[in-house]
Amino acid sequence: MEYIQIGKIINTHGLKGELKIESWSDFDEIRYKKGKMVYILMNDEYLPFKVRSFRMHKGFPLVTLEGIQDINLAEQYKNCVICMNADDRHALPKGEFYADELIGMTAEDEEGRTIGEVVSVEETRGAQKNLRIQMAEGKEFLLPDIPYFVLHIDPEKRIIRIHMDEGLL
Repeated sequence: MEYIQIGKIINTHGLKGELKIESWSDFDEIRYKKGKMVYILMNDEYLPFKVRSFRMHKGFPLVTLEGIQDINLAEQYKNCVICMNADDRHALPKGEFYADELIGMTAEDEEGRTIGEVVSVEETRGAQKNLRIQMAEGKEFLLPDIPYFVLHIDPEKRIIRIHMDEGLL
């Protein structure tokens, strides 16, 4: 089974075993729907849990999982990554991509010259995502993931065509 990381358990909430999650997903309501399976990565092992409840509180998902009924049981999972089965990922509309689909793509300028490789997609609170592009000599730069800079994505050829503005590097 292939897993996709969807967040990190950053704390507990209350006494009844709620987990406070730093979300890495745009679809928390879907990921943590009652009855869905999630996996906590602990000591290189994926531990399966069924979601009991989900709610948002101050911008963070609060999730309870079957088998974790109180704070004492929940504490051990702090700082663990929470994952989902890759087969449970739903299709995005045409032209939209999951972050892990962009990682490893070749970034080219408007003339088709290779600039580098996308090594990560970084979230920003309240703003667009940024693509971290590593150039051949090891230098990295951030490119805002907006239409002005990201001109075209070709998933078959694994190429992202970008606009290089003066001052980006």
